[in-house]
Amino acid sequence: MTTADSTQPGRRDLANAIRFLAIDAVQAANSGHPGMPMGMADIAEVLWNEHLRHSPNNPGWFNRDRFILSNGHGSMLQYALLHLAGYDLPIEEIRNFRQLDSKTPGHPENFMTPGVETTTGPLGQGFANAVGLALAEKLLAQRFNRDGFELIDHRTFVFMGDGCLMEGISHEAASLAGTWGLGKLVAFWDDNKISIDGNTDGWFTDDTPARFEAYGWHVVRGVDGHDADSIKAGIEQALAATDKPTLICCRTTIGFGSPNKAGKESSHGAPLGKDEIAATREALNWPHGPFEIPQPIYDAWRANERGAELEAQWNARFDDYAKQHPEAAAEFSRRIRGELPADFIAQADTYIAKLQADGPTVASRKASQMAIETFAPLLPELIGGSADLAHSNLTLWKGSKSVATDDPNANYVYFGVREFAMTAINNGLELHGGFIPYDATFLVFSDYARNGVRMSALMGAHAIHVYTHDSIGLGEDGPTHQPIEHLASLRYIPENDVWRPCDAVESAVAWKQAIVRNDGPSCLVFSRQNLPHQARSEAQVADIARGGYVLKDAAGTPEIILIATGSEVGLAMQAAEQLGDRVRVVSMPSTDVFNRQSAEYRESVLPRNVRRRVAIEAGVTGFWHSYVGLDGAVIGIDTFGASAPAEKLFPHFGFTVERVVEVARSLG
Repeated sequence: MTTADSTQPGRRDLANAIRFLAIDAVQAANSGHPGMPMGMADIAEVLWNEHLRHSPNNPGWFNRDRFILSNGHGSMLQYALLHLAGYDLPIEEIRNFRQLDSKTPGHPENFMTPGVETTTGPLGQGFANAVGLALAEKLLAQRFNRDGFELIDHRTFVFMGDGCLMEGISHEAASLAGTWGLGKLVAFWDDNKISIDGNTDGWFTDDTPARFEAYGWHVVRGVDGHDADSIKAGIEQALAATDKPTLICCRTTIGFGSPNKAGKESSHGAPLGKDEIAATREALNWPHGPFEIPQPIYDAWRANERGAELEAQWNARFDDYAKQHPEAAAEFSRRIRGELPADFIAQADTYIAKLQADGPTVASRKASQMAIETFAPLLPELIGGSADLAHSNLTLWKGSKSVATDDPNANYVYFGVREFAMTAINNGLELHGGFIPYDATFLVFSDYARNGVRMSALMGAHAIHVYTHDSIGLGEDGPTHQPIEHLASLRYIPENDVWRPCDAVESAVAWKQAIVRNDGPSCLVFSRQNLPHQARSEAQVADIARGGYVLKDAAGTPEIILIATGSEVGLAMQAAEQLGDRVRVVSMPSTDVFNRQSAEYRESVLPRNVRRRVAIEAGVTGFWHSYVGLDGAVIGIDTFGASAPAEKLFPHFGFTVERVVEVARSLG
């Protein structure tokens, strides 16, 4: 093997460039995780230099291989790779690791760093995202590839550590990946037997290879993660297994090369220290100063020219494809640009107007299904499913076709009882491009999915999360299934739009707005029980999209404002009839969207000089105090529910016309 001073660097020299960029960046920041980058550097070098198809000049090239770092605490591994390969990540950004406004934050963030596919750090989610990315590739290939034109043909590679595999989400996601036969998904397990608390023998003794074989994966055992030939052979075995995903089990040493910290938890999450860095430089024959990479090593790493050639070849293939299959090419291009069909909004508005005219009284979960039934045929990119609750969430529609088939129009995902993986997989589907994904479960089980929803919001993923059975109104299943704090919890996630519509019209508008929004997720929250249709003018229908609007106005200046969402809007309307003509009813299907409206619009709906306000929602009361102020009141529920029919529960917990009237009249 040649040394780092040689004009022809060897593989270990190329891997050491990763190691020392990571070591130096963590030391400069006095914060970070050097151990994993040091341990996985040899694996990354073989993958990136021999197999990964990507284009540093154009990180968004569609047919690129996707690389995911699920063990995202080792972010300097990815930053080093991107820098060395020629992405727009100069050495100054490496020097500014973990500093404010740098492109090298503590964990990989897809909106900060060119070449980062997904935001990782919460362990296991990157792996589940990778399953979604691989599923997207499979489905797009089924839809668009033609004889002689392998237009969609790329792989998803994911690095993951022991911590990712301890997380329950890894079981959920791995099981689905095996069921779906995602043959272009390759996962590298960094088997170093170390986590923060030390050697994992006391808490992680799973037979991981057998576990993945049981999931239906191809497993490559016994790869030496520090031997390039062993790594290369493992990858070649993985690439040969085209009918199932592959786990490559790589035995590594955390902190590889550090004389005193290699193989120890002390190298996991803290700088090595100046003395240990000096000893590591000597041990690995790396005589260069901090952040210093010899030009021959840069030359060996740079992938710009190779990537540009791969991209040019694909572009030429697409041009030929477009000549022979113009309609498919046009649809494909539209979808990867993230553009909706030209007539979608007009057709959606026509449907909404018809709903308003027809006035159906249905459960909002049924109204949701009606909206899917109407919008899905217009949107071939719409894909979704439920966590084993399809017939309760009402997510199935007439054109549903399982993704577990080879149907070119496959569009429905049976996720099984896997709420967390479902959400993270859908994030991966969206991040891949070409899809607008939706998922569904009961609102109370959004707890299982919540961190995935949070990651949707953090990444600005255009994902739609459907939650039904939204209150004590689900009835007999009782408090284990009755959400109380969940609406507030979801609303407190920044950049996450939560919609709780009051009837079929608001439900359709919520779906339309979730589809149209392309800079973040939406949570659509629906009832089990029927909800009455509300009369509206054309202008009021238009104002639903603002998140909150005047549904029933007072005669003259209002003296009392009733604010309600979902099933409680009907209650507010009934109470208003008894309170007289100086009462305004505001339907607030989405506080998040309402809060983004202009100050003038918000004032027109909730004028500050009307201080007698009552908010009504079958959930925790604390959230609503910012809308009613010190002089207002909230009718909600701050206890767990009970098992009984819904018509018994609402009066039991104080959701009656009489109580609303009493509370409103008691305000000074």
